[in-house]
Amino acid sequence: MRKTAFVYDPFNLRHTLEGHPENYRRLESTWLLLQSDGILRQLIEVPSSPAPLDALLRVHTPDYVTRLQAMSARGGGRIDGDTYVNPASYDAALLAAGGLLNVTDFVLQGQADNGFALIRPPGHHALAEVGMGFCLLANVAIAARWAQDHYGVERVLIVDFDVHHGNGTQAIFYDDPSVLFFSTHQYPYYPGTGAATELGTELAYGSTINIPFPALVGDQGYLAAFRRILAPAARAFRPQVIFLSAGYDAHWLDPLANMHLSVTGYAKLMEAVMALADELCSGKLIVTLEGGYHLDVLAHSVLSTLRVLSGSRAGVSDPFGPAPQGERDVMPLLDKLQNLHGVKA
Repeated sequence: MRKTAFVYDPFNLRHTLEGHPENYRRLESTWLLLQSDGILRQLIEVPSSPAPLDALLRVHTPDYVTRLQAMSARGGGRIDGDTYVNPASYDAALLAAGGLLNVTDFVLQGQADNGFALIRPPGHHALAEVGMGFCLLANVAIAARWAQDHYGVERVLIVDFDVHHGNGTQAIFYDDPSVLFFSTHQYPYYPGTGAATELGTELAYGSTINIPFPALVGDQGYLAAFRRILAPAARAFRPQVIFLSAGYDAHWLDPLANMHLSVTGYAKLMEAVMALADELCSGKLIVTLEGGYHLDVLAHSVLSTLRVLSGSRAGVSDPFGPAPQGERDVMPLLDKLQNLHGVKA
């Protein structure tokens, strides 16, 4: 068994909008399954606290943070057509980012081997100057900067397997060679970014790796991308910590996308990332929740992720099975991407 830390704060349920896919039920249903399963007794509970302002300002502009706080204080509104704010949203966003920072502390201080932040609102679409795509603060980017600022980490790997491209994370680190960003996502799809040719700029050229999958890719294609492209790129980069933006909306039952991953497939991706963490950075892996909009799939995916992280003998919890329609072959695409990035498995 490994020492796995987790954070959860019921205040995050207050950031919600009825009828919106990113609502309080995502955490509520997941938390209920984790409680009934009993896995929480095997984990290290991390206290929840708001992220300090200086941590936010390492990633976001002062103007945006001020505007977000003011919008919430006024009673809420819309940042864009997809992204809402209510009276509790600013505080919930601070707790989401802060919870991830606290998990980061536990892992980097050696109090835990790895960790999972069960938080919302999600963060990987949030830009430095504005939120978007259901996201208010760029949680994983804030945590990556925190690791660099407070623990002397020089090289951070961020893996993102959400079905939507993590455009905010990419944009924040696009000029920064100290952060390697690897994303698998349905393409072309929201938010429209994440082409294979988006590679970073100047000194950071090559530190952005996008895997723009067509629809209907499932377990085999995703795992092949991790083995053939992520693994050799990570070994060349030699990260000192790995962050994972875990969106579970590439599952075949998710209503907001058209991919064919299964819960079992997600568990295999987790095992692949854990193996890289063990090989390259003494197991230091910090996972944070992003998307996932089928409530039962989300709950079982999080449970399975925690079982993999902690080394539980219970194994994967997958009552849904594989995609009934099969999946698209993407090996020719991966051949091209290997050549583009100059990596060999």
